[in-house]
Amino acid sequence: MSIKSLHDSVGAPLDLTITLKKNIFANYLGQGWRVLMSLAFVPLYIKYLGIEAYGLIGIFVMLQASLSLLDMGMKPTLGREMARFTGGAHHKQSIWNLLRSIEIISICVALLLAIGIWAISDWLATDWIQVEKLSVELVAHTFVIMGVVAALQFLESIYSSTIVGLQKQVTYNVVASLMVTARCLGAVGILVWFSPTISAFFLWQGLISLVTVAFFAVVVYRVLPLPPHPAHFSMDALKSIWRYAAGMIGITSLGVLLTQTDKLLLSRLLSLETFGYYALASVVAGSLYMLTGPVTAAFFPRFTELLTKGDDVGLRRSYHQGAQLVTVLMGSAAVILMVYADKLIQFWTGDAHLTEQVAPLVSVLALGTLLNGLMWIPSQMQLAHGWTSLGLIINSITVLVFIPAILWIVPQYEAIGAAWIWVALNAGYVFIGIHFMYHRILCNEKWIWYFVDILFPLIVASVTAMACRWIMPEESGLISEIFVVLMCSLAVVTVTCLSAPLIRKQLIYFFTSMTRNLG
Repeated sequence: MSIKSLHDSVGAPLDLTITLKKNIFANYLGQGWRVLMSLAFVPLYIKYLGIEAYGLIGIFVMLQASLSLLDMGMKPTLGREMARFTGGAHHKQSIWNLLRSIEIISICVALLLAIGIWAISDWLATDWIQVEKLSVELVAHTFVIMGVVAALQFLESIYSSTIVGLQKQVTYNVVASLMVTARCLGAVGILVWFSPTISAFFLWQGLISLVTVAFFAVVVYRVLPLPPHPAHFSMDALKSIWRYAAGMIGITSLGVLLTQTDKLLLSRLLSLETFGYYALASVVAGSLYMLTGPVTAAFFPRFTELLTKGDDVGLRRSYHQGAQLVTVLMGSAAVILMVYADKLIQFWTGDAHLTEQVAPLVSVLALGTLLNGLMWIPSQMQLAHGWTSLGLIINSITVLVFIPAILWIVPQYEAIGAAWIWVALNAGYVFIGIHFMYHRILCNEKWIWYFVDILFPLIVASVTAMACRWIMPEESGLISEIFVVLMCSLAVVTVTCLSAPLIRKQLIYFFTSMTRNLG
């Protein structure tokens, strides 16, 4: 499309804005529903399977997250190329050849993954994890099923990234939400009415993964325009993306190492039961990312657009707006989770012993996750500037520190030691690593980011949460306690919004406009 025809398309900017808003809204709803489903039934899983078997589910979650190491940068690269196809950078034949090439490679990798896990399943069950209550035979059999499920989900990710890249994110979220609902509800049904065993749980996961792959493949084949000739494996198509894919391998690999190394090593250093407590706490703390992921995904193209236009004032304002929005959404939720972890876990599980084991881990991991989330907007600004080396260097140094720290501290302090290492590493990002960014870009914005965007709203939120906890009656009924915690949470969110100036201004504008329209 020429520049003239682009300017002549008066409706295009409006359509793009509507699409962007629909995608953001769909991402929030879809991701929120999937997180809700994944959390809602955990107490039932633990009730019917036991915490040791839940530790195996935690290992599988770690395996899921590590699959991006195997895709060799293909998943993010395919998503990018599909987006470029919608912008006219590819013709139908070339994009289909690229998809078919990655499909063939992915099927081969998936088969090797399943066979590889099957081959070492006995070793994993006897030498890697420390089983106390489950039989070694059951655990080995479960690892074999895990390998098949992981292979199917690896294929699923290729098609899902294609759909997202084609900007059919509403469709993606609808299908993904339906599948996760069937996955979680069906798993409970299997455990309650058929077989309360971990192998039955994973057999159901495998069935749903197979159906999900089929659904996503059908969507891709219906949405992507047909090529003039049958698609085929093409080395030329793969060569055209290798540079970007190679860069993504480095970034993704380091990211996975940082977020999953603790779980990998803990699964070896701790008993399976203790690892189950840590895995549960990680799931709860990790749900905080639901509040920052859609925000950073929306602001990255905005940063890129303003940078391209040379709008320095708009870029700086958008940067602070994004940072404050993350602080308000993720920061207030993290503070609530840290201060009220014991109450929330007790409400959720109804298990006093489980709460006693998990709540301290949740509080510490939530702090580390918050510090990590605060860096997402600065990271998106770096990527908008095309600056990837800083993240690679810092992550590389962090990995070199992280692994020895886990091996040194965990044998002495067990799971809580690993949680505090996560806090320390992310504190290093916030208080040390960020200075290198501000030395090169947004040079005069560092202290505004520290004090206005982050520290002041978080201090206000923390003081409010702790004050509410201090005056909260200790002995009351369950309904009364839930109500009080909800009111305290509402107070924390409200004061955090009011303490972030750009968010406060947006809220005032929104309510003023709404009042004017109603009047």
